Amino acid sequence: MIASVLPTYSRAPLTFTSGSGSWLTEADGRRFLDLGAGIAVNALGHAHPALVEALTTQAQSLWHVSNLYNIPAQQKLADMLVDQTFADTVFFTNSGTEACELAVKMARKYWYDKGQPARTEIIAFTGSFHGRSSAGIAAAGSEKMTKGFGPLLPGFTHLDFGDHDALNAAVSDKIAAIIVEPVQGEGGIRPLPDVCLKGLRDLCDQHGILMILDEVQCGMGRTGKLFAHEWAGITPDIMMVAKGIGGGFPLGAVLATENAASGMSAGTHGSTYGGNPLACAVGCAVMEIIATPAFLAEVCRKAGLLRQKLEGLVAAYPDVFEAVRGSGLMLGLKCKATNSDVVKAGYDQGVLTVPAADNVIRLLPPLTITQDEIGQAVARLDAAAAQIQSNLG
Repeated sequence: MIASVLPTYSRAPLTFTSGSGSWLTEADGRRFLDLGAGIAVNALGHAHPALVEALTTQAQSLWHVSNLYNIPAQQKLADMLVDQTFADTVFFTNSGTEACELAVKMARKYWYDKGQPARTEIIAFTGSFHGRSSAGIAAAGSEKMTKGFGPLLPGFTHLDFGDHDALNAAVSDKIAAIIVEPVQGEGGIRPLPDVCLKGLRDLCDQHGILMILDEVQCGMGRTGKLFAHEWAGITPDIMMVAKGIGGGFPLGAVLATENAASGMSAGTHGSTYGGNPLACAVGCAVMEIIATPAFLAEVCRKAGLLRQKLEGLVAAYPDVFEAVRGSGLMLGLKCKATNSDVVKAGYDQGVLTVPAADNVIRLLPPLTITQDEIGQAVARLDAAAAQIQSNLG
């Protein structure tokens, strides 16, 4: 008999009942150091007082009115994002998946309104992840994401990650946009080098192609800048944001320049819940904390410390780990042992990590993780690696 919850998840045998900061408490009382943060969602940790206050205060006055009316918190958050980024305008969604849908629509509508309706093709890259909607899986293109869900949404060209010759050869007057993650998350914590991101921007400018950045996982301070593309000194035309922007409350957004958004007039897109008072009250509180130079500087400092300790871990367990990769507090351990075994060994040691492609485990701790907690995290990973190594032989 099928379970009452559709069995699409392979869940760990853990049930968390509460959380505080970087810690989660299991139903049996065990405490776990959370290096997954809900897959980069709980950017400020669990039950952050500023977010709790923002949510409860808003909940006592107004939950939902729909986008038929003005929403002050939505306007405030949009203004904050415009002030802090390249963007001229923002559309709020409930998730990164929904942000992908709009990004694709926006790029295609742009060219339709420019009198080039055949310019619909979007270049995407292997190893990418852009959500699980029809557009998202078509953009990713992998068999794992698409098998059994055909016919797929057409209009996507898939190129190998880092294949510059194929990229140049793929450019034509049919290309509407290029979509890329500055740091691939699900794909195994693979950063796109700054020089490559600059090259993509130059290519887009040369051919009038729109650049769409997916910063759903790598944005909102995760790499030590508010958004990861800032390290390369470039700006996109359209950007997808979610996960950390709500600090655990469902919230996403599409940020765009006035030019890129020019086709999106009244009635071309909408969302019942997107940008509702509850979500935007929390989003404002998140932005007020993360988008400050002092906070981002601390992320960079702690990221350097964590990476240094992880490099030592790799050196100590060469049969378990191969390398450290990533940027900021979006780090991956490329494993020689099976990554799922490493994740499970972490459960035994009270530390939570997230598996990814290419036999990688992701470390995506709350950006508020303390120096002492970083030490504890690596000590627990060390114990997990020792457990794996003993099993190897």
